[in-house]
Amino acid sequence: MEETAKQDLVFLELRQKLQSGLLFIRGDIGDGADVKIESKRASTLNIQTADGTYQVNLTPGVNLVETACQKSPGSTDHESHFRLRLRVEQQSEAPCSVIGRLQANVTYSFLCQSCGSVVLQDRAFGRVLPLPNGNWNALVDDWCCHPDPFANRKLLPRDGDCLLGDTFILLARDSSCEQTLTREGNTPQKAPAEKRVSKRVMLSCRSCSAVLGEELTAEVLKFYITEILVKPCEDGGCDISQLSLESKSDSKRQRFLEQTIASRLVELSSAQSIFRFSIQTPDGKAVILLWLLNTDTLVASFPAAAARDDSFISAGDVHPIEHQSCQAVQAVKVLYVLCSDSKLKDVVEVWEKDISVHPLSLPQSSCEEIQKLLMSSTFRLPAFLRCMNSYQVAYMRM
Repeated sequence: MEETAKQDLVFLELRQKLQSGLLFIRGDIGDGADVKIESKRASTLNIQTADGTYQVNLTPGVNLVETACQKSPGSTDHESHFRLRLRVEQQSEAPCSVIGRLQANVTYSFLCQSCGSVVLQDRAFGRVLPLPNGNWNALVDDWCCHPDPFANRKLLPRDGDCLLGDTFILLARDSSCEQTLTREGNTPQKAPAEKRVSKRVMLSCRSCSAVLGEELTAEVLKFYITEILVKPCEDGGCDISQLSLESKSDSKRQRFLEQTIASRLVELSSAQSIFRFSIQTPDGKAVILLWLLNTDTLVASFPAAAARDDSFISAGDVHPIEHQSCQAVQAVKVLYVLCSDSKLKDVVEVWEKDISVHPLSLPQSSCEEIQKLLMSSTFRLPAFLRCMNSYQVAYMRM
């Protein structure tokens, strides 16, 4: 019963490319005979059950064609689901992350995501350049007929440069950093010997002490995109990091982190045909193995009352049980494995040896937060959707 209480009352997954969808309804609010599904207006879905009416607002250009009732796999009497046929006139475009939107010759301010304090102000870059793939150093020998010219050398920004990594931004230090940032040395002990560095200097926000990144050299700073907000100074309406955050402070952080990582996964998979990722700490310790399945998904859900603080429904959309509404949002569907799970040690070892798995480095705290986000998403899914072979299933909203 406790596990069932965590499940959403209604869960909707739509695939835009396949023009189909799956609607799940928990058995305690209605069975197949009591449910009526219709589309009274364009891009809306009305679900009538014995418990009440639920309305899902779809993205423009997505409309219901027909439905069919099916029993869930495992044939339980406590849940039912419906197959939906859709007409998709125009697919939704995935939003860009900060990495995808930073431009040269535009003035930006960098803020601490935790407290909103300005960390760097009025920074404009003459060049905004992507760094090579994370494994580029290992491939140099295959391209060079002479000794590696880049051996033991780092690619660092000059004044006026902004270098973009997979999950971080490299910038040159300026004088304002002394008033907004603090430095703290850290020597990682658990990293493999070949990855261990003598001393890692972490950068923290002076206002709230949140870790924002690292100091690579005396003149170069590294900021993780999960820890900062980047805003253009000239046009407040073009805020490249403005997100539809929820009203509570803890939800703001979760929503920001979820959208940032999901958008970045889509960008990397599209640009480099990468679909398997190892989310790891800066010292190279893998925390989560993540497999990106679908990027064309729209999801919506109506959680049980106890779970509404972490729902797709904003505070203003919570109505009496007779009628509730929510907005379908873009999401990515992922499979994941937690590296701490001793039962899946063999799976983790295979991934760690596979050079096609792409590492994504993030602060330890962000890795732990992503782990909680994934687990929360899994627990809210219908039981038959939670697992696929040895992997857990989750959705990350953009």
